[in-house]
Amino acid sequence: MTTRERRTIKPVRSSLTTLADLTYPPNANIHGNVFGGHILQMVDKAAAVCGYRHAGAAVVTVAMDRVDFLVPIKVGAFVIVEARINYAGKTSMEIGVEVYAEDLIKGTRRHTNSCLVTMVAVDGRGRPLPVPGLLLETPEEKARWAAARARRERRARR
Repeated sequence: MTTRERRTIKPVRSSLTTLADLTYPPNANIHGNVFGGHILQMVDKAAAVCGYRHAGAAVVTVAMDRVDFLVPIKVGAFVIVEARINYAGKTSMEIGVEVYAEDLIKGTRRHTNSCLVTMVAVDGRGRPLPVPGLLLETPEEKARWAAARARRERRARR
């Protein structure tokens, strides 16, 4: 199959991914705050599922470009991780991931973390594969795409 034959276009909505889990004491430090590494593991999983869905192939993480921990997540919180494709290049994808902590008793939810993950689609030998293009359907998707493209261009100049 040639690159041209494989290069389809998919909408952002086709790969939206949400993962969620309760947090427990083994996931936290002595202050009762969930380890950043535990949250990053959830972020990586959500980004991978999103990337697999978009690429229709295996993906690998090549970068976490920006991670912002805004507020701590306490033990017992229900953590929700949402991933969406911001940009699709030839073989790579920038996936925006947002993390929320929900207090199930109070019924409140707060945004706790944001992250940008770059994934590359690979074949069985680990070689890059072409990924589908991205169909942008909303103003928000177009804005995310433009911001991701600008970040990509800045990285290329470095």
